[in-house]
Amino acid sequence: MTHTARHSFSHNDFYHRALLRAVPPGCDRALDIGCGTGLFARKLARQARFVEAVDTAPELIAEARRQSSGLANLTYVQADFSEYVPHPDGYQFVSCLASLHHMPFAQTTAKLRDVLAPGGVLMVLGCYREATLVDYLHAAVAVPANLAARALTRGTRVEVQAPVRAPEMTLAQVRAGASRLLPGADIRRRLFWRYTLLYRRPEPVGADAYPGRHGFRY
Repeated sequence: MTHTARHSFSHNDFYHRALLRAVPPGCDRALDIGCGTGLFARKLARQARFVEAVDTAPELIAEARRQSSGLANLTYVQADFSEYVPHPDGYQFVSCLASLHHMPFAQTTAKLRDVLAPGGVLMVLGCYREATLVDYLHAAVAVPANLAARALTRGTRVEVQAPVRAPEMTLAQVRAGASRLLPGADIRRRLFWRYTLLYRRPEPVGADAYPGRHGFRY
């Protein structure tokens, strides 16, 4: 089921600062999948030399371009990621915020991995389906935090124009699928019904080590 919604507080925007800590120093090329109106992509463009931002919705891409005039290093593309032709040299950083559950998990995750340059970092902010007591306990904690955040941002409404779809995979299923496709990925449960997934593509054997960020705080 999909619908559009309007909120006074964005759960995804709440994590932007933390997610941007995963961008490797001196990042040359980055890719943002499911960019929506481009808020995260614009922030990413401050840290990467070139950014490509992709979304399937033409109206969102049009709005993203309107809001991003003057950013010469940021390119928006209206496309389905499954059909998107990536840069041949790959990307040092790839992000996918609250979009993975809109796409086939295995196929999309494999492509997100494959478009990384050696040593590149994949950062996913995902949504999961509640199914366990632990899930519901975390949800119970999130409710008052969500209400408090909305009260603090009252009067500064955030319009969510992208389709909203309920996730089908539980966090356990996400972990199991990622363990097969992204060995060594760091998956953490987060507040506001979210999880983060951090993966770094290995360097070729014998290559100089790429500046890692697995010890960063996010």
